[in-house]
Amino acid sequence: MSIRKTNGTFAEIIFWIIMFAVVKIAGQQFKVQKDQEIFVQQLQGNIGDKVEFSEVLLTDNAGKLAVGTDVKSVVKAEILGHVQGDKVIAFKMKRRKGFRKKVGHRTHFTKIKINEIA
Repeated sequence: MSIRKTNGTFAEIIFWIIMFAVVKIAGQQFKVQKDQEIFVQQLQGNIGDKVEFSEVLLTDNAGKLAVGTDVKSVVKAEILGHVQGDKVIAFKMKRRKGFRKKVGHRTHFTKIKINEIA
């Protein structure tokens, strides 16, 4: 498969302009771009604090791909708020025994905005 860099469709041209990175945040991998807002597992910090993620696995800047040890980037973000996810119910039952157990939990998330991929 070959991708043309010139005389392509609008989607192909936009593909080459946008810079993105794959970063590991709280044990999960996210594909992020500048000014993107994402929900991640709860991070320590207050609203408005700046956080920095140095574990960048891949970057793509206008078609220049850097993977693995070649990546020398840092992703800078700002904490926008802390929220709880939807309730997850775990219902356990043993038939004919009268045993029923219903437990649930709500996962804590942090909303962050990606300010810069440097």
